Amino acid sequence: MKRISHWIFDFLVDHGLSDSWAGTINMLALLLLVFIVLFVLDFFLRKIIVGVFNRLSSSSKTHFDDLLVHNKVPRNIAHIIPLALAYKAIPAIFRDFPNAELFFVKAIEVCGIILFLWIVRSVLHTVKDFLKTLASLRDKPIDSYIQVFMIFAWAIGLFYAFSIVSGIELWKFLTALGTASAVIILIFKDTILGFVASIQVSINDMVRIGDWITFEKYGADGDVIEINLATVKVQNFDKTITTIPTYALISDSFKNWRGMDDSGGRRIKRALIIKQESIKFLTKENIEALKKIELIRNYLETRGKAINTFNSENGIDKSLLINGKNLTNVGVFRKYIDTYINTHSGINKDMTIMVRHLKPTPQGLPIEVYAFSSDKRWANYEYIMADIFDHLLAAIPYFELEGFELPSSTNFKK
Repeated sequence: MKRISHWIFDFLVDHGLSDSWAGTINMLALLLLVFIVLFVLDFFLRKIIVGVFNRLSSSSKTHFDDLLVHNKVPRNIAHIIPLALAYKAIPAIFRDFPNAELFFVKAIEVCGIILFLWIVRSVLHTVKDFLKTLASLRDKPIDSYIQVFMIFAWAIGLFYAFSIVSGIELWKFLTALGTASAVIILIFKDTILGFVASIQVSINDMVRIGDWITFEKYGADGDVIEINLATVKVQNFDKTITTIPTYALISDSFKNWRGMDDSGGRRIKRALIIKQESIKFLTKENIEALKKIELIRNYLETRGKAINTFNSENGIDKSLLINGKNLTNVGVFRKYIDTYINTHSGINKDMTIMVRHLKPTPQGLPIEVYAFSSDKRWANYEYIMADIFDHLLAAIPYFELEGFELPSSTNFKK
């Protein structure tokens, strides 16, 4: 390069140009020549290196090298040699222009830092994509980890680049940066909060990719599809996407349904409201009529004998039904519900099954069914619950009970 630079300069001087003009034209000619050579060299290196990686990835069994090509790691590596040659050529090109030489040296060094960061970014994205293919890590917030590494890498790279451009030593620059930490914290508040939140979410295993979460404050109700440093993306069941700040997961309350998914069933917790004026004691005639219902026939016979024995042994006056022990239509109905739930094929018998009264309300007496469906899939769960309450709503009149509902305009017409 030095021989070429001297030859061009000497040729121009020999043909009558002044030293200053000869030096300027010589510099521009060398700059154009080096640019063309480096461009052609970079083009062929990219073709060769990318071609070699493509052949290796197609012949190997591992998927990692395919991801390296996909994330352009070979393409970025190919830029290293042209950049290094450009750095070596600068002194020869700008030998008569020391200020320009200093500028271009710093520019190449900054470009080297950026290229290094770009290669690191490509490698980290490759690692991220590869880890996501592993079944044991698919639900982990890999994006957050990669972003944390990249933030540190970019911060160090930018500090070093600023040190090169300004001519200030790196340790002096970092010392001055410490005095401005309050301003930096204010500017990067969301990033810092997201960084801390990502670590806490990961360590405490609060949310995984694929979890169903409900976050009423942000209108989120669906599956987590992405966790990164700043945000958590939730695909709602209506296929819309809700974005939640990562730090909101530790500062606000939300519901994670993973426990239900990991358990043996999905909870059914729903009540029938019975009009209280329809509740009554059962007469012998009522009991005999209800014995036709197979699910409670044995209960009525066994319980009826026990009640009659108690009343006769204690000399209870049964001219009034309220005296002594008695069966009520709502009590028998509650027993019917309990027996029906325990024999239903869609209910998990190993988990809690309970039929209970809730506090009476102005609308009536709520009888709540508390159980767990054996099938946790949403559509099947809804089908099982609907099947149960279809039957129970239709069964209410058999016990001479009435369900409550607000009156409509047709009620007033009647």
